[in-house]
Amino acid sequence: MPTPRLRPLLLVVLAALSGLRAADTPARPNVLFIAVDDLKPMIGAYGDRLARTPNLDRLAARGLLFENAYCNQAVCAASRNNLLVGSRSTTLGIYGLALNFRRSVPDAVTLPQYFMRQGYRTEGMGKIFHVGHGNTDDPASWSVPFKKDNVVDYALPESTDGGKLTREAALFSNAQPGVPLGQLPRGAGWENADLPDTAYADSRIADHAIASLRGAKEKPAEPLFLAVGFVRPHLPFSVPKKYWDLYDRATLPLAVRRTPPDGAPAYAGKTLGELNQYKPFPENPPLSEELERTAIHGYYASVSYMDAQLGRVLDELDRLNLAANTIIVLWSDHGWHLGDHGMWTKHTNYEQATHIPLLIVAPGVTRPGTRTTALVETVDLYPTLRDLAHLPTVAVPQTLDGLSLVAILRDPATATIRDHATHAYPRNVPGRGELLGRAIRTARYRLVEWKKIGAPADTADLELYDYETDPLETKNLAASQPKVVTELRAILARQPEAKPRPGAAATQPK
Repeated sequence: MPTPRLRPLLLVVLAALSGLRAADTPARPNVLFIAVDDLKPMIGAYGDRLARTPNLDRLAARGLLFENAYCNQAVCAASRNNLLVGSRSTTLGIYGLALNFRRSVPDAVTLPQYFMRQGYRTEGMGKIFHVGHGNTDDPASWSVPFKKDNVVDYALPESTDGGKLTREAALFSNAQPGVPLGQLPRGAGWENADLPDTAYADSRIADHAIASLRGAKEKPAEPLFLAVGFVRPHLPFSVPKKYWDLYDRATLPLAVRRTPPDGAPAYAGKTLGELNQYKPFPENPPLSEELERTAIHGYYASVSYMDAQLGRVLDELDRLNLAANTIIVLWSDHGWHLGDHGMWTKHTNYEQATHIPLLIVAPGVTRPGTRTTALVETVDLYPTLRDLAHLPTVAVPQTLDGLSLVAILRDPATATIRDHATHAYPRNVPGRGELLGRAIRTARYRLVEWKKIGAPADTADLELYDYETDPLETKNLAASQPKVVTELRAILARQPEAKPRPGAAATQPK
């Protein structure tokens, strides 16, 4: 035991050593997790020379851009489940908008929930989980109540027939359950008015994000997982006129291939579904050239409006000197058809619906302005963020299908984690019931196998596309390239059979 005379000196030494250990241990990183609804890689950093996206471009310049990132299903709810739960749709058996992921795995630990259990404050705003169509948010994922905002958002009374019931109330508040989409009141497909940014949701979402960052600055000992869900360019294209004015409509290109791939199953594609839920788009094709150009113009304008709100959040992150200890990831839930193949919006297995932007900035790991061609999936972000934040690998009730991208972040030029990405989409086919299209996307090919869940492989319809010789997917090559089909089906066969929807039975092989 130290003598009374030595005890004060010992306490001083211990305090000094403790201070050194604290100084040597970096603070746990914050996570700025940015989801953008319906954003395809129509971004300057991805090579689109028409896109006015200075803030997406500067974010890409800070870290790593993934050229070949793919969603696991091209629809909002399922894709967000995939990332936030870390499980593919085929693992969860959740393929649509109405079923919550907890119907499949009640005790699943979501990505923000995982961080919360490790001492993080988890906050969310805008659109992170899909809410509506009978689905709900996930309160267990957040330290504080989630700050929702409108996806279908209007500022002008004439857009809603003077304030009558519109899709926002009918779909997202479930005011008319069971009413077919075609019978719901339709709001305007766009707004182009001389209004401030604050007239629409993404500005309010950015305001919430800025307030949360300021809160994090005041509590440096409490790391923050901040999920910011921007809603544009989701329909309707309601954004201020100044963003429409960034573009010359006459110069915006129309789709080159305007019909489905030759030889593809008729049910594999779509036409105006979702777009036709807004005025003045017609119920059935075709669109006039004027409406096509308006839709493309509105999409570009919406991307630029969202980009400006992203810029405000990045500016505040820098102003608060938080960037050096903040991991940033920006992703989209899926791509978007803009008239290619005669298709609009998402809901297919084709390239324009499944190819997404993905940007990651990880201080001390990523290098500014780097790119990678590695194939990655949205499910990969769950283990990646866990590893980047140096959180312990704790078992969770759900199956984690993803692989950590840290090796690629460190060595984007040569590192890869897989030779293919996978995704899926279901279709109800008259006379055949629900078929699931499971897809393999390699660096060169995409194979889609359409069959009932659990049915024998020889009952499947097949699609094959070669992006080296046919980047516009003009012809289904499955019948003429049997060797390639065999190779890709062997990869697909190594994966578990897709799980049926909760309460549904799989077809039993005979």
